[in-house]
Amino acid sequence: MACSGWVTMAGISCFIRANEGEWMQLENCTVHVNIKRRIERTLVRGGEGDDLRDEGSESAVYTLSLKVDTAGYQVLEGLFRAGQPAFIDPFLDREMLVAVQTLDYDSDTQVIRLVLVEDAEA
Repeated sequence: MACSGWVTMAGISCFIRANEGEWMQLENCTVHVNIKRRIERTLVRGGEGDDLRDEGSESAVYTLSLKVDTAGYQVLEGLFRAGQPAFIDPFLDREMLVAVQTLDYDSDTQVIRLVLVEDAEA
């Protein structure tokens, strides 16, 4: 039984741009988002259990995967080297600055994977 709000998609459109450049639309992306909370745990000796303190959320980490040819790789590699890009979260429709942590391309499968880390201070 499907839950309301749960959908299956083959791919979505993502938008990214180099430092104040033109927006690029990346078609048929698979997007994985990972957001964690910073938790501090204090063990109390002789006490009952421990104390947890929520210190807020970490920056979101987005992993984008899509198929591109060599020309597409060259464009995204240029983006990787161009400085801090902007990215639009495809789920929240929110623009943010990100750092490209990883760019990984397999010429055999033509799959490129970009790992973007949200710049929470921007």
